[in-house]
Amino acid sequence: MRELVRTNDPVVLSLITSLLSDAEVTSAVFDQNMSVLEGSIGALSKRLMVAEDEYSKTKRILTKAGLEEWVKGE
Repeated sequence: MRELVRTNDPVVLSLITSLLSDAEVTSAVFDQNMSVLEGSIGALSKRLMVAEDEYSKTKRILTKAGLEEWVKGE
């Protein structure tokens, strides 16, 4: 698995997850339950992970959607 996006914005995370799902790309959100430890203040980012062999495809999907600023750097 490779980190594609790191954010604490639930709207962005939902949008990107939906785009990937529509493109039949399997993704997983890591650190989703960390808010329990931090007191639910939203300070810890969630990581959207994709399979290593689908990373380039997902970057193209997000670039086409105008969301390239959210893609985690190399």
